[in-house]
Amino acid sequence: MRRLALLALTGLLVGCSTGTASVQPPVQASAPATPTATPVPTPTPIPQLSLTGLFHPSEALAADPGHMRTLIATGDIITARMTNIEQISHGFTWAFAPTADYVKNADITYVNLETPLFAGCKPSSEGLQFCGDARNVQGLQAIGSKVANLANNHLGNYGPAGTQATVDLLEKNGIKTSGLGPPAILEVRGLRFAFVGFNGVGVAIDRQAMVAGIQYARAQADVVVVQFHWGKEYERQPMPDPGVPTPDNPVEIGHLAVDSGADIVIGNHPHWYQGIEIYKNKLITYAHGNYVFDQMWSEETREGVIGTYTFYDKHLVAASWKPLRIYQYGQAQWMNDADSARVLATMEGASKTLAARLGEPTG
Repeated sequence: MRRLALLALTGLLVGCSTGTASVQPPVQASAPATPTATPVPTPTPIPQLSLTGLFHPSEALAADPGHMRTLIATGDIITARMTNIEQISHGFTWAFAPTADYVKNADITYVNLETPLFAGCKPSSEGLQFCGDARNVQGLQAIGSKVANLANNHLGNYGPAGTQATVDLLEKNGIKTSGLGPPAILEVRGLRFAFVGFNGVGVAIDRQAMVAGIQYARAQADVVVVQFHWGKEYERQPMPDPGVPTPDNPVEIGHLAVDSGADIVIGNHPHWYQGIEIYKNKLITYAHGNYVFDQMWSEETREGVIGTYTFYDKHLVAASWKPLRIYQYGQAQWMNDADSARVLATMEGASKTLAARLGEPTG
């Protein structure tokens, strides 16, 4: 994992010496001493993010690890349809096993679970009403999931009962949830992270409620992580979903989230990875693509990235993306070096295209 150096502050030690004299002169009155000003601590500089700096970080000394916290975010996880069938056949960690050691190697792993999980889910290889065997939670545990975002368009496919069964299953297995109520709060070595989620697929996002939710999370935590399910599917650039009566523009929503207090925005749903944006020195990621799903019908839907986001105290200082490809209707495997370079170049190009369209710096 790449790490970005920060300014290290050092203290100055001051020594004193004493002397003796054979004769002590008379004590004379002296002017009142001038009060010594209390030194003002030098603040830790806030790093300025850039597309070039994120995609091509310079080698530097590692910062104090005591100040570093890492967040890993995944793309869409849909252990339904053929993926569910393959999991039942091969074991419930099968889809995640090749990538698990990397994905769990973070202070917090934040996943997007886009299917209800419950006992009694009837296996099916087709359709758009998703469900998965409750034992799929073993795969989420294998990748170290700490928080699962549930604000998406398929979690409710089996109604309130299916949703509640999923929440209960996750909580029973030590996984907090975002998107259905108050923010999930996790503390990492004294720093509090809040996670909130919003769905904008099939419905328009209630902007007033969104702002209030983010502001509430802001009051509870040092770092606010906001995840959105948004945008048009199968596109490299973020754009409104025409299937929504009043379609939201992901760019406008992402900006409003940052303006409301988000420290980082995580996007998903398009099933293709998309570019990123730096807005007011905050990172907006528009889509991570698929992570575990059965969409084998195109190369683009078989691809995704795992995002690693590194914070120095409250400030994001580095980001990296590790590309993957899906095999056999659900198993994620890391790409080789050449294909990884192609994906990252495509992602960087999409980011610069978006920046140019928005009149933002492209470097």
